[in-house]
Amino acid sequence: MSHANEVDAKHLGLQERKGLLERLVGAVEEGQESFLLRLKSRIDRVGISFPTIEVRFEHLNISAEAYVGSRALPTVLNYCVNLVEGFLNSIYILPTKKKHLSILKDVSGIIKPGRMALVLGPPSSGKTTLLLALAGKLDQDLKFSGSVTYNGYEMHEFVPQRSAAYISQHDVHIAEMTVKETLAFSARCQGVGPRYEMLVELTRREREVNIKPDPDVDIFMKAIATEGQKEILVTDYILKILGLDACADTLVGDQLLRGISGGQKKRVTTGEMLVGPARALFMDEISTGLDSSTTYQIVNSVKNYVHILNGTAVVSLLQPAPETYELFDDIILLSDGQIVYQGPREQVLDFFESMGFKCPERKGVADFLQEVTSRKDQKQYWTSRDEPYRFITVKHFSEAFQSFSVGKRITEELAAPFDKTKSDPAALTTKKYGIRKVELLKACFSRELLLMKRNSFVYVFKLTQLAIMALITMTVFLRIDMRRDSVTDGGIYAGALFYSFVTVMFSGMSEISMTIAKLPVFYKQRDLFFPSWAYALATWILKIPITFLDVSVWVFITYYVIGFDPCVERFFRQYLLFLLISQMASALNRSIAGLGRSMVVAYTFGSFAQLMLFALGGFVLSRENIKKWWIWGYWISPLMYGQNAIVVNEFLGKSWSHVLPNSMEPLGVAVLRSHGFFTHPSWYWIGVGALIGYVLIFNVCFTVALTYLNPLEKQQAVKLEESQSKEHDEKSGEVGWSQNKGNSLIPQINSDNGEECTNHNKKRGMVLPFEPHSITFDKITYSVDMPQSMKNQGVVEDKLVLLKCVSGAFRPGVLTALMGVSGAGKTTLMDVLAGRKTRGNIEGNISVSGYPKKQDSFARISGYCEQNDIHSPYVTVYESLMYSAWLRLSTKISSGTRKMFVDEVMGLVELNPLRQALVGLSGESGLSTEQRKRLTIAVELVANPSVIFMDEPTSGLDARAAAIVMRAVRNIVDTGRTIVCTIHQPSIDIFEAFDELFLMKQGGQEMYVGPLGRHSCHLIKYFEGIEGVSKIKNGYNPATWMLEVTTSAKETALGIDFADVYRSSEIY
Repeated sequence: MSHANEVDAKHLGLQERKGLLERLVGAVEEGQESFLLRLKSRIDRVGISFPTIEVRFEHLNISAEAYVGSRALPTVLNYCVNLVEGFLNSIYILPTKKKHLSILKDVSGIIKPGRMALVLGPPSSGKTTLLLALAGKLDQDLKFSGSVTYNGYEMHEFVPQRSAAYISQHDVHIAEMTVKETLAFSARCQGVGPRYEMLVELTRREREVNIKPDPDVDIFMKAIATEGQKEILVTDYILKILGLDACADTLVGDQLLRGISGGQKKRVTTGEMLVGPARALFMDEISTGLDSSTTYQIVNSVKNYVHILNGTAVVSLLQPAPETYELFDDIILLSDGQIVYQGPREQVLDFFESMGFKCPERKGVADFLQEVTSRKDQKQYWTSRDEPYRFITVKHFSEAFQSFSVGKRITEELAAPFDKTKSDPAALTTKKYGIRKVELLKACFSRELLLMKRNSFVYVFKLTQLAIMALITMTVFLRIDMRRDSVTDGGIYAGALFYSFVTVMFSGMSEISMTIAKLPVFYKQRDLFFPSWAYALATWILKIPITFLDVSVWVFITYYVIGFDPCVERFFRQYLLFLLISQMASALNRSIAGLGRSMVVAYTFGSFAQLMLFALGGFVLSRENIKKWWIWGYWISPLMYGQNAIVVNEFLGKSWSHVLPNSMEPLGVAVLRSHGFFTHPSWYWIGVGALIGYVLIFNVCFTVALTYLNPLEKQQAVKLEESQSKEHDEKSGEVGWSQNKGNSLIPQINSDNGEECTNHNKKRGMVLPFEPHSITFDKITYSVDMPQSMKNQGVVEDKLVLLKCVSGAFRPGVLTALMGVSGAGKTTLMDVLAGRKTRGNIEGNISVSGYPKKQDSFARISGYCEQNDIHSPYVTVYESLMYSAWLRLSTKISSGTRKMFVDEVMGLVELNPLRQALVGLSGESGLSTEQRKRLTIAVELVANPSVIFMDEPTSGLDARAAAIVMRAVRNIVDTGRTIVCTIHQPSIDIFEAFDELFLMKQGGQEMYVGPLGRHSCHLIKYFEGIEGVSKIKNGYNPATWMLEVTTSAKETALGIDFADVYRSSEIY
């Protein structure tokens, strides 16, 4: 390069980095692939190959020991019994009452480099456990047998956490950091891996054969191979690839702090590991909360990396869209902890066809694969006319796969061990951390400093609080009222000193909440990014200047105004003591947070510790008044040493040296003796030494707690036992696994499958009778006052009309979908009909079974399921439903009937297997999203309503979970109830589960109200009959097509109003 074009790759500016990525990548869809090909061609030219990783797993068996049923619930009694039982088990007096539960059963396979593998399986099949086992991150409490090897090397021969990256399904991030800062910190800690050595070798070979590299590719490779930078080019590259560049400078946020969306958080979790140098990626359910196009883009980026740079990737997806499914090379299908199929995507349907099952034309292959092993869904795919259908178990599928051509090939490959000589030394790392420990310490310091700046309000608030308290203290103990004439006067001074001590000590309590808030992120990053001591040291050292500031405010305001000894030396001695007591309090609270690990435990334990320190500190109870058996508490209390030091500092000063009449000793010494304090001057330095010791002890204790303790809330499963068949139930009982965060592993045997439940209900009706009701509405108009913001934009109308002359009817036993674009007024219409709108002006008529609607009586016969599933987390599913039934059913209904009705509702929405499961906190523990949704429906259903409104019952669910919810909804409709659901972007299956459609357009008008028909034939016929509307493509989703052809842009282009077209049609 000429001198004018030289670029410093280590210090690229923001604009230089943006320009470089724009030239290299451009538009992500096409640009990334061409850029990676340019990168590969440079390396191939000189005969260097990328290091590759082949992962093999053989005869993996993973199981757990857990309490079941009511013993698994976290009650006080269970906790005490488990504690005693655990001790007796450990000394072999009592056999364990825990049940043995298998998660993975004898699974084997190969993950090859350069091929994309997709892990599929119904919920509860062991996908997460398999990925954790392959990434070397399996929980130590699980029982593990079998082997996992990388390039023939066992896990203990290298560091798997750094050779492979596991991307969790849980999004745990620091809320106060921006997206870019989160990724940059991750990249800085993980280092550059073998990139630098590869670049050196590449440059040497290019010089030998006199090849000039592509300048842009050369700058990129040099920039991503340079260690220890704060602004890293690889961060900008990953931000662009994941579509996060638009929100790069937005805070991640949490429930209290506004930040990025859920889908963007999911991409940040993915990006956090992609910025590292790991060659193998294990990605667990990375599509939750993402729309199909974003998922496609991310998976396509990973595919390009894997295919072009020979990476290794295993991705688990809940329900991939057909176009995303096509991106994968291999499929691993898990069910009930067993591998049903592992091999090329092209041959998976052949295997199932050989078993007698065929995927229908209008069905996504991924959906078919997840349902074909399920008892409830399997029968519909049976195609063999020669023999009658019988349920084929997972074990039978697994055994059949071993004799299938693909299964035989894998067995043969596993039989031949991997040739270790072919493994590149750079592929597997033996170093625990990505960069030098000094650099890790610098990274932790810079992040902690950033977080302190972001949380500056807390420190300013604490400072202001101390200043106000100091002013109040100053006025209470004002020097003009303070005398030095008696021992009693000395007691008042001692009280002022004690109060000062307590105030400064209590200001450290905020450390508990601030430390615990960051612990989940710490546990995720511990040992992968940095050692515990680096984190603890940064947290401690950077708080010292804050302590100086806090203590300065207190001592400078109070010391001379209260009238302590005027000697300046004693002033600075008091300042030093307050510094140490503040540091000791902060360190104590940090160590309590590290040991407690949850807000409840830490604050309970913290309050108790502070109380003991005060009580045994030598002021509240003097040394003489403490009982002999508690005197040890006096000698170990840090407050005792601080208290003695500070009173010795004050009362041995000149102000207290005068001797009172009838006394043989100075007044100061008399005051000290009267309160049981020591009188020797050396106690000042003893106190200083002891406090320094306690500061060190508590900080070491915090570091040890961070190093060896794990999170209190472990990721656990709610165990479901559903009968595979009556005979199988009697013999063994099949087990399914649901990977949720929960407090327990709880089994329940459900004797009926869903179909039997429904038929049973149809035959006998419900335990409690209800009267079916229809609801009709004519010319409903709903308007609100025009918002001020719209008036400011020049809108002259006084009213904003949200619904405009809407008419329709909902009937018993008919499932109606309420659809339309965002802002069409779907939820508004439902709220108006349900009587939930208390503001605004409603015009038109609403009738219930022909009678005018009265809200008081209508509320008794209707239910409303909101989009957000809000439940009490510390009760079981059964308790939630019983509580709702007690409150909402008539008092005339007997207790036995009420219980029978709750049992019937649980069967109807398929909650029997979860009867004793704790509800838990959404996204953290307990039930999954789909299970919570069914509980929300059941809570309304136990009120025995005739009409139920449901707002987005399938939002946030994958297609299979949505199908389970819709099956529950269909069961309810079949009892003769009237159900209306607003729905967003349903799959073909979900959409065609509805009987009728109520379609709305922007502005609150109906466009189509009528039946759907088989394969949506009536809907398609109606819209295709409108001139200018494009025909639906074969196999296309009618719901998507319907929304696409009725947009405002299409109306303008065709010059029609779909609402007017509907009103002039025969259907209307």
